Amino acid sequence: MPVEIPTNLTPELVPFAWLLGTWEGDGFVGYGDAEQRAFRQRVTFEQHGLPFVVYRGQTTLLNDEGEPQREATYEQGFWELARPREDGDIGPGMLPPDPVPVLKAAQDVEDLRNADGGFDISVSMLHPGGISELYLGQIKGPRVDLATDAVMRAQGAKEYASGTRLYGLVNGNLMWAWDMAANGHELATHASAELKKVDSLQ
Repeated sequence: MPVEIPTNLTPELVPFAWLLGTWEGDGFVGYGDAEQRAFRQRVTFEQHGLPFVVYRGQTTLLNDEGEPQREATYEQGFWELARPREDGDIGPGMLPPDPVPVLKAAQDVEDLRNADGGFDISVSMLHPGGISELYLGQIKGPRVDLATDAVMRAQGAKEYASGTRLYGLVNGNLMWAWDMAANGHELATHASAELKKVDSLQ
């Protein structure tokens, strides 16, 4: 499936172009002694002219017939290249970025390739229940590998220590898998799904 790059896409987001849009599909979730359950997920990767991708995910549990049973959870976050921030970048706080992107051309982005030929990225994820994650990893072509660098838990939040995520484009579908270490268990399989693109809104 060819990747369309929006004409208004800031050069810094070109490595993420294949992710942009809305994806939907089914998967399975479980962990430790918890029963494995089927779920349906809808995720959206959006860009708004700034050097980061806005991510939203909605998960619904399915019954034995594969029909929606009840809402399960939501998550949201930001995906971006991991690089030192400059005066022209957004923040801190609500301080706006300069009108001209810090990385102005494709070559500026190419200069950020790592020794493996990919791009270092950071992904922040926020979950209900007082848990937020900071993932570090890389995007290399149509594949993303992530591992938590930090996990923050509010007082009273459930125990969650670390996680890894893998995303990849396979035959035009978005495949992903999430392993986690939680509730006193070691890192182990938690969830995975296969999603089809349903909207190329970018």
